[in-house]
Amino acid sequence: QVQLVESGGGLVQSGGSLRLSCAASGLAFDWYDMSWYRQAPGKQRDMVARLSSSGETTNYADSVKGRFTISRDIAKKTVYLQMTSLNSDDTARYYCSAIPTNRGFQHWGQGTQVTVSS
Repeated sequence: QVQLVESGGGLVQSGGSLRLSCAASGLAFDWYDMSWYRQAPGKQRDMVARLSSSGETTNYADSVKGRFTISRDIAKKTVYLQMTSLNSDDTARYYCSAIPTNRGFQHWGQGTQVTVSS
């Protein structure tokens, strides 16, 4: 029932910016924490940003703090990840995730590739 579809990835120069979108369906944001994860080949999938179900609290990985911003548009049922000051370490496939506030099943999108050129 829950479906997450990421878009907005692509090739960007070091120091540039990019905004990822996650179109969500089959869920109510009030009952899900929304997160962005990323995974590079041969590495773990790690959380980079989280937005609480209330929309009032955000958390960021230290590696992206101050550069990435997670937000949502309830009317459009879309979660965004605004990325600035990108560097080669940000190259990864980025995934949108929805986590029920009752700690139920975690949902995932298919991911979108972000490649930062040096």
